[in-house]
Amino acid sequence: MEIEARNRLLNDIAQSLRAGRPAEPISVRELIGWFDALRRGANVNWAVRRALEQAGLVTVPDFEGSHIDGRVQLVLPNEQPQQPQVDQPHGEQAADQPPPPAVEAAVEFVGGAGVEPAYRVSRLLDPRLALVSIGPDATLEEAATLMLRHDYSQLPVMTNGRDVRGVVSWESIGPAMTLRHPAPRFVRECMRPAIEVKATDSIFQVINRIIESSYVLVRDEQRIIVGILTTTDLSQQFQDLAEPFLLIGEIENHIRALIDGRFTQQELEAVRNENDPERAIESVADLTLGEHIWLVQNPDNWARLGLRADRGVFVSELDAVRQLRNDVMHFDSDRITDVERDSLRNFVQFLHQLKAHQPAAAGADAAN
Repeated sequence: MEIEARNRLLNDIAQSLRAGRPAEPISVRELIGWFDALRRGANVNWAVRRALEQAGLVTVPDFEGSHIDGRVQLVLPNEQPQQPQVDQPHGEQAADQPPPPAVEAAVEFVGGAGVEPAYRVSRLLDPRLALVSIGPDATLEEAATLMLRHDYSQLPVMTNGRDVRGVVSWESIGPAMTLRHPAPRFVRECMRPAIEVKATDSIFQVINRIIESSYVLVRDEQRIIVGILTTTDLSQQFQDLAEPFLLIGEIENHIRALIDGRFTQQELEAVRNENDPERAIESVADLTLGEHIWLVQNPDNWARLGLRADRGVFVSELDAVRQLRNDVMHFDSDRITDVERDSLRNFVQFLHQLKAHQPAAAGADAAN
C-alpha cells in the first residue's frame, strides 16, 4: 500500500474512533500487509508503531505480542492523567522555590526497538483453531473419538466452557482401562490435574513444563482458556525457527566454495564494505553475503568462476536470499512463508548442481 494511502486510512480510522464509531478488528497479518510486509521484524515493527503513533492509534492487544493471524483492535490511546498544577500569584515567585532553570533545546532521542522483547506464548496460539474440550460426564468413547478426529493426545476437561476440571489423554485412559475393575466409562474417571501457563509467559520459561507434561493449557489475560500447546507444537515451532538458519548457512558455505581459490586477497579486500574499512579480509570466509554479491556482479569476476549460469539471474536470486537472511538473523521476525522456505531449499539444490559442474580452480590444479 502506498504511504499516503496508508496514512489516510489510519487517519480516517482515528477520526471515526473520535466520533464514537469503533473500527472492525483486523489480523496482524493484514496490519503489516498495509506496510508491504509478510512478517514482523525490528524494522517492520518500528514502521508500524511510528505510523500508528502519528495517527494517534494503538492496537489492543499489542500487535507485536500476538499471533500473526490473531486479531487486534485499533483504538485511541488512553488519556494520560495530568499532573496537578500548583498556582502561584502572578508576578511572584514562591519564597522557598528557586528560580526556574534556563530553557534548553529539547533533545530528541531515537527509538525503534519495539516494546515486546520476549517471545510470548500468545505468538504460538493460532486463533483460527478453536479449542476442543470435553465435559467430565462425557463417555470415554466420545473423548477417544474427538482425539482421533483431531489427532490430539489429550483434551481439556471443562464445564461451562470456562472452568477447567482436568485433562483426559491416551496416557490417562490406558492405565485406567487396564487396571481398574470394572473398567471406567466416563471422562471424570480418567482425568488428571491440568497444567496451565499464561499467554503472556515467555515461551522459554515454559518449555520444560511442556516437555515434562507433553502439553500446557493457556489462559489469557481475561482468565479464559484459549488454547493448548503440546510438544508437537514446540517441535514444529523450533523447526520453523531453525531450518532457515541452517539453509542460509549452507547457502553461504556453497557461495564461499564457488569463490574459493579464484581471487587474490587484494581482490577480496576491494569488495569490502566501505563502511567497515578496518575489518580484516584474509579469505572468502571473511566476506559478508552482500560482499559476495558485489564480487560476482563484476562480469570479469563472474567469468573466473566458470559457471554455466546467467550472472544476472544468479545475482538477483542471491540478493533475495540476502534480504531474507537479514530478517531471519534479527531473531524477532515471524516464521518465513512456505514459499520462501521452498525457495531456500531449491537454491541450495541449485548451488549443489553448480558446484558439481564447476571446473577446478587454477590453484587446485597446481596443488594436484
